[in-house]
Formats: sequence, structure tokens, C-alpha cells
Amino acid sequence: MSSDDESARSRAETYAEFAELVGALAHEIRNPLSTIRLNMELLAEDFESTDHDSPTKQRDRRAKAKIELVRHECDRLQKLLGDFLDFARQEKLSIEPGSLNAELEQLLDFYGPQARDAGVEVVRYLDPELPNVRLDRETFRSAVLNLLINAVQAMEGGGQLVVRTRPKGLGVVLEMIDTGPGMDEETLAKVFRAFYTTKQGGSGLGLPTARKIIEAHGGTIDIESTPGRGTKVTIWLPAPPRLPTVGPPTR
Repeated sequence: MSSDDESARSRAETYAEFAELVGALAHEIRNPLSTIRLNMELLAEDFESTDHDSPTKQRDRRAKAKIELVRHECDRLQKLLGDFLDFARQEKLSIEPGSLNAELEQLLDFYGPQARDAGVEVVRYLDPELPNVRLDRETFRSAVLNLLINAVQAMEGGGQLVVRTRPKGLGVVLEMIDTGPGMDEETLAKVFRAFYTTKQGGSGLGLPTARKIIEAHGGTIDIESTPGRGTKVTIWLPAPPRLPTVGPPTR
């Protein structure tokens, strides 16, 4: 084994130990956090039962407002821990031949109602001659769903989201183009940085996790954006030659 191989193996083992450590720490934080939230709910119920004609009702209302704030922060921390565990987890992908178009069709059918409710028109241009690729369906869907949610949330007043696939080189390309407000260069340079977010209540781990999943598939993800003109996300996935043709996944 060469020194480069030994170095790479050592880095992989170090990362695995670190990921296991932070994962265990996150779980240890999660348990008491759940206990705190549960007790806040029970305490809120006690204040609900207080006699509203009591002289202390205003004090109780102030106390209840503080309890609600603690519950809200507990929920936010639980979501952050969940996102962090997803990011830190070392995925063992179950990759098999699949149709990218079929996966997208199912995902867009699933998310379509939420997009329509937000006033966003989803336009599909899926190349029928697209070659099959190797996918871990669960993790790939979670990555693309996160990108869909980001695009729709960016178009607060409604808009259009184009989802397009096409062959490119030795692989396939998925493009997602929205008509949102876009991002400036400074923001665009930070979007894949862990814990960086411009959304209130966001964890800043959605895009880094999506990139990690795409790269685990041997692919790449790139984002282009212009203020006032929208954002384009481009995912490239390799399409190995002579990959057997498979039908759409069963529902």
C-alpha cells in the first residue's frame, strides 16, 4: 500500500471516529431536550387549568408565554440536531440501477400540491431518452426534496420552477431553475458552508447534506444565481455504460 493510500485510509478512519463521537453527543443532547420539552407541555397544561378570574391570571399569562418560548426553542434545537445527525451520518448507500426520470416524477407528484399551494408552477422537461443511472433512492430523494423545498420557499410570492433532465458527457444532468429573488456573489459563495443560512429558523445543513449525498453517488452539484433573476441548481450523475434498463420503481 502506498503512503498516499495509507494517508487516505488514516483520514477516513479519523473521520469515522469523529462522526461516531459527534453522533453520540447529539443523541445525548437529544434525550434531555425531549424531557425538557415534555415537562414544558405538562407545565403549560397546569396553567391552562388556572382559574381565569384569579387575581394571579396576568402573572400566569406571562409565565405561559415564557413556557411557549422554551417549547419553541426546544423544537428548534431538536430540528437542528436532526439535521446535524443527517449531515454527520456516514451513509452506506444501497445503490442500484434506476431511472432518474421515474424518481423525479414520483417526487414531483408528491411535492406538487405544496408547490401549488405556494403559488409555484412546476414545469417538467424530462428527456425520455435519458440513460439509467445508479441511485440510492432514499438518500437521493431526500437530497432533491430539500432542493425543491428551498426553491419553493425562495419564491415567497409564487413563481415558476423548471425541472429538466438531459444527457451530458458520460452521465446525466438534472437542472432545477427557479424564478426567485436569486443570491448575490457573497451569499452564493457560502451556500455549501455548514450552518450558514439566510432563512429564519434554518439549520444551514440542508445544502451541505445534499452535496454530500450527490458526491457519494459519484456526482457533482453546482449552483448559479443572479439577484432578481432566480437560481439554477445543476446536478450531474455518472451513467455507467451498458447499465441494464429498469422500469419505474413500484409505488
